[in-house]
Amino acid sequence: MLALLTIAWIVRDIRAADGPGPVWDYWAGTADLRDAPRPTTSATSLVLLVAYVAAAVAALRSASAGSVLIVTGVITFALRLPGVWMVADAPAPEELRDRALLTTYAVLAAAIGLIVAGAAGRRPVPEGEERPAGPGRGAGVAAFLLLGFQAVVFAGWEIRQPFVYPSELYPAWFIGGEPLNTPLTEGPPGWVTGVHILIFLVAAVGAVAGAAYARPLGLIGGGFMLASGVLGVARIVHYEMYEQFLDMEFEAQLNMLSFVLSLLIAPIVLTVLALKGGPRTPGGSPGPWGGSGPWGVQPPGYPPAAGPGVPPQAPGHPPASAPAPGFGPPQGGGFGPPPSSPPPRR
Repeated sequence: MLALLTIAWIVRDIRAADGPGPVWDYWAGTADLRDAPRPTTSATSLVLLVAYVAAAVAALRSASAGSVLIVTGVITFALRLPGVWMVADAPAPEELRDRALLTTYAVLAAAIGLIVAGAAGRRPVPEGEERPAGPGRGAGVAAFLLLGFQAVVFAGWEIRQPFVYPSELYPAWFIGGEPLNTPLTEGPPGWVTGVHILIFLVAAVGAVAGAAYARPLGLIGGGFMLASGVLGVARIVHYEMYEQFLDMEFEAQLNMLSFVLSLLIAPIVLTVLALKGGPRTPGGSPGPWGGSGPWGVQPPGYPPAAGPGVPPQAPGHPPASAPAPGFGPPQGGGFGPPPSSPPPRR
């Protein structure tokens, strides 16, 4: 349903503009607003459309369906929530506003339904079945660095904008309203950018921790990153700004480089997160911070990592012989007393 609603609005824009070209120009910021009709969608709708199709496929075939549905629902709800208070006062024909408001409520209800379905459908995976897997260790560290870098870049430009944009744009930049004329089904620019930053940060932390939700969240974040890079580079090429790069001010050069970096980094993020990582079993190879757990620590109930030449101990079983007093980690593995009972079988 979410995919169909998104397609319906994109098709409406294409028909109103007599072709996809004017819609693309508007999305890229290269259209002449005096002549072209203002679309009701943006590139955000296109990224969400791809996410909805992928979530529908994952819901039927993937062991990570629960995480995919929850992530898709949360992102949809966050991006479409401003329509509740923006659409009613938008400068558009009344019939169009009514349809947009009805669509907003339907999308928010469907987003909540995805979250509930994903949460209710999660169950313990029987032994022998495929378990939801997060990014592998190498992919997790790479995604953490790249997504974290993009979050810093996006946040830096958002912090910089109040110093160069007119003060009349705020607070409408974040909550909508005059003097902004936002596409009818989209959120205000500052709100959307804030959601993107949160997606990058949460996905980065989840990726390095090996969380199952990090893959769908990071993939959707990579889609937004790719859209930003493609549209930014298209604007640079359209206005031939690359020819004046050396003559531009330093800030303008950084702005151009930011779009180019987004275009280069996004495919890497999508690739490393699309590849399915193996399960991070306790006692495996050391994590990025030195332990066998996702954050470099041992899970509860497992003995400390064995040193060179010492065979690993099975979880829940005492060591064959106690180590001699002196330096080294405590016997329980980590701080505090050992668990009162063996951990449950995994």
